[in-house]
Amino acid sequence: MAQGKYCNREKINTLEQLQSLLSDTNGKQYYKEMEDLDVDTELLANTIQKTLKQKSRIKTWLEICAHCGMCAESCFLYLANDNDPEQVPSYKIQSTLGEIVKKKGQVSTEFLIKCMDTAWSKCTCCNRCGQYCPLGIDMGIMFGYLRGLLFNQGFVPWEMKIGSGMHRIFRAQMDVTTEDWVDTCEWMADEYSEDWPGLEIPVDKENADILYTVNAREPKHYPEDLAEAAILFHIAGENWTVPSEGWEETSLAMFAGDWEACKLQVESVYDAMKRLNPKRMVVTECGHAYRATVIEGPYWAGLKSGQTPIPSFHYVEWVAEALRTGKLKIDPAKKIKEPVTYQDSCNYIRNAGLADCAREIMSYIAEDFREMTPNREHNFCCGGGGGFNGMGRYRKQRNAGLKVKRDQILATGCKLVISPCHNCWDAIRDLEEVYEIGIRWSFLKPLLIDMVIVPDHLKPQDEEDE
Repeated sequence: MAQGKYCNREKINTLEQLQSLLSDTNGKQYYKEMEDLDVDTELLANTIQKTLKQKSRIKTWLEICAHCGMCAESCFLYLANDNDPEQVPSYKIQSTLGEIVKKKGQVSTEFLIKCMDTAWSKCTCCNRCGQYCPLGIDMGIMFGYLRGLLFNQGFVPWEMKIGSGMHRIFRAQMDVTTEDWVDTCEWMADEYSEDWPGLEIPVDKENADILYTVNAREPKHYPEDLAEAAILFHIAGENWTVPSEGWEETSLAMFAGDWEACKLQVESVYDAMKRLNPKRMVVTECGHAYRATVIEGPYWAGLKSGQTPIPSFHYVEWVAEALRTGKLKIDPAKKIKEPVTYQDSCNYIRNAGLADCAREIMSYIAEDFREMTPNREHNFCCGGGGGFNGMGRYRKQRNAGLKVKRDQILATGCKLVISPCHNCWDAIRDLEEVYEIGIRWSFLKPLLIDMVIVPDHLKPQDEEDE
């Protein structure tokens, strides 16, 4: 069976393999080789037979879909592409996964490339369509299954294969080693200690109240986010720590459909929980990290309880609690005065039900909070989820999809968008770059630091003396 140097069915398990794939700039040779990549039809047929059981929900959903089209307007990509019938969720899944199942895996290379382009550029797995289907069919879940089939066959976007390889090698979506991570923690604590006396970022502290875990992009590209988290824990008087290993919450492997790597990734976090014995875990401002580790992760790890080894919370839950209990107190004079709106992340709002936490936070920090329409669990995907933000092959489609979020924000009249999720933050940043509508966007941490009341004993000495 023809397999290329870059595009093949091999998993990225070594640094040498990863560096080789990275050397193919923008995946140019990778996609060229994909055109000649043979389909292992026997493997595909066997995989379907083993995983798509007679009574499985995916098989049932494929069979009971009434082709009514009621899911159409639930999809932001359908709306953003002028109601293109080929963007109707039921059509997208029936014309890809449905055909693979119907033909028992006897499909061509050309067809699987079409499936890849559909699975990664026409669906972000936001799961919104499942709310509007009269039969409860969730195309997002089925597209996740399709992505897994395609990954095993080698038909996966170049960036996604790289991302899954990063998780296999570094247990992080980026090449951040344990040493890099610990050094960054020490660097940030030292960098901000003059302004925040006694500030620490404790590493591997046992029996802490909070185990804090992050998105690898924070230590890699904006370590100040880690410092901001430390400052807020410091002000709140929390007993917290970060693990030296198992600190990364995200899962590009989930976006790629590499379920084996998903298991490896999430188990590294669970091992840190068991090793350090904290009371609970708090996940940084990232939606898919929360979904991967807290919602999906227990099942990947084979935990029959369906729960993480210790209670686990998204950052908005901790912030809402800290404001409610007075651990963080807002200076009324420093509350946000201008109109401000909030981006409801698919992964911790729709898929985890944390909309009330978000509104509670806004009631403390904003004087003119304006909802997007629709909002809460009905909000549209930011336009960048499911890996959409990071794939060059589909940048044109991603940019078109941003129009729905653009129009939602414009309708609020707000120039400031709070977005406690990395993918949402990136999508809204890129939205402004593409459409220039004059908005700003922010995580919660920097906003909170600007408005919290700092106890006198935590202020620098010269400030206390003023």
